Amino acid sequence: MKSIDQSVKLGLIVCGHCGRHIDEVETEKVTVLYGCCTNDSCRRGTRQGETENE
Repeated sequence: MKSIDQSVKLGLIVCGHCGRHIDEVETEKVTVLYGCCTNDSCRRGTRQGETENE
C-alpha cells in the first residue's frame, strides 16, 4: 500500500479587525493567528461599523 503524503493545515489566519478568514497554514497544533485583511477599513485600523474619529 502506498503512503499518501498529505499535510494537515491546523493553523488559521484571521483578520483581527473584522474576523474574516485570511488563510490557513501548516502548524503542529491547532493555532489561530491574527493579521489584517485587504479591506480598506481594516487597513486603516478601524473595526467594521466604526468611524475613524471613534
